[in-house]
Amino acid sequence: MMDPLALSVIALWVVVVALGICVLALSRQIGILYERVAPMGALMMDHGPKVGELAPPVEVTTWEGQGLTIGTATAKSTLLFFVSPTCPVCKKLLPIIRSVQSRENRWLNVILASDGDRPEHATFRDKHQLGDFPYVLSQPLGMAYKISKLPYCVLLDANGFVRAKGLVNSREQVESLMTAYESGIASVQEHIDRQLLAAEAHPEKA
Repeated sequence: MMDPLALSVIALWVVVVALGICVLALSRQIGILYERVAPMGALMMDHGPKVGELAPPVEVTTWEGQGLTIGTATAKSTLLFFVSPTCPVCKKLLPIIRSVQSRENRWLNVILASDGDRPEHATFRDKHQLGDFPYVLSQPLGMAYKISKLPYCVLLDANGFVRAKGLVNSREQVESLMTAYESGIASVQEHIDRQLLAAEAHPEKA
């Protein structure tokens, strides 16, 4: 008759091996799920000028009082970042926008856009040290792009065409605008949808 201690050790090893197999199986399933559920890009709402259309030219005045036309041919592409002093997510994204401006400065200008009372924006601008960004207060600009939720980004190319846009809440969503621009698609989500459709049409290649 086998010693009870030996039986206990064998049973314990059986349990450990079974748990190891379960962990490996779960890891594989998590990997498959991660591949299928791609990070969501900026949420593009079907309002305002569409991606691929020429942006409406809008005359604005910068914080310093200089005239500026947004939506015409320029030396660089333009990222419009629509913000509000009362938007907590906007404040969270400001360091990310600053990082994008620093990294992509060779081909991109970032403009912060909003509307409302100048004193409130003065406090917001000073507190977050936004003096190195062009800052415009213009209700017509927001109306031209049908901005209803914040924070919202619109990426214009150097010729004044809308290349990407969307509601952004994270670094990944801001970066997705650049990816969409480089890929020549309306949004990263459109690219993901195309891949899913292709996989469904040709499951043998998936």
